[in-house]
Amino acid sequence: MEPRSSEGHVAVLGYKLFYRTVGEPTRGTILGLHGGPGATHDYMHPLTDLARSGYRVVLYDQLGCGRSELPKDITLFTVERAVEDVEEVRQALDLGKINLVGSSWGGMLAIAYALKYQKNLKSIVTIGGLANVPLATAEMQRMKSQLPTDVFEVLKKYEELGDYENPEYQKAVEVFYRRHVCRLEEWPKELLYSFEHLSKPVYHTMNGPNEFSIIGNIRYWDVTNQLHRIRVPTLVTGGRYDEVSPKVARSIHRGIRRSKLAIFAKSSHLPLWEERQKFITVVRDFLDKVN
Repeated sequence: MEPRSSEGHVAVLGYKLFYRTVGEPTRGTILGLHGGPGATHDYMHPLTDLARSGYRVVLYDQLGCGRSELPKDITLFTVERAVEDVEEVRQALDLGKINLVGSSWGGMLAIAYALKYQKNLKSIVTIGGLANVPLATAEMQRMKSQLPTDVFEVLKKYEELGDYENPEYQKAVEVFYRRHVCRLEEWPKELLYSFEHLSKPVYHTMNGPNEFSIIGNIRYWDVTNQLHRIRVPTLVTGGRYDEVSPKVARSIHRGIRRSKLAIFAKSSHLPLWEERQKFITVVRDFLDKVN
């Protein structure tokens, strides 16, 4: 029997955000935070596997993303506002203490939330998350320089021109993504949906034109020296080939006392898809000990 699911919109700080919930909170509640910033919740679908283990899994589209309302005021797209949205979603849906699971930018958001609202958390899981954007950017530039010479030269050419939409440039970007975002030969439909419905107002404001050109308002974000303040059980995960490299994951692991670290050997940025069964087992074992 499939776990019970429901969906709808919830009013959050003057805007309607779309959410989906799967399962019953027998063992606890998981709130998932998608990446981007600007993606949709759809690619986080593997987390709903945990509903079969007694967890209520709640996913939502962040402000300006997916099926949620898109404000005209792009100054609302900030880390600080996103943190308040997480808290408002938690309260509005009456979730109680939550296990917060964040992917990529969502992992960064989970860390930012924990630094302000730690008392509302049972645990944190980051998947290719960031605590230091300049470090992550430097690592991505290193990976970019290791691409085939012809690909690297195409990227360099169009970046110097500022022509990020050029089809030749986009083709070269995909080479990077196939190495460091998702290494599956065929990308899952949920992942394709999240990419195809990326909110450009959010992504360009906060991140930039692509994954490795972070020139938006998060570009200097670095809370490495505050990580010691996080005291809730934390699992830091990532992939061996992750665009947010294992070096970044290890820096978070070192900063959060007693945190656990899991690097998936066959994965890049999305071990929840690339090694789905193993990933879910690792996360479930961690959550079961916490809950």
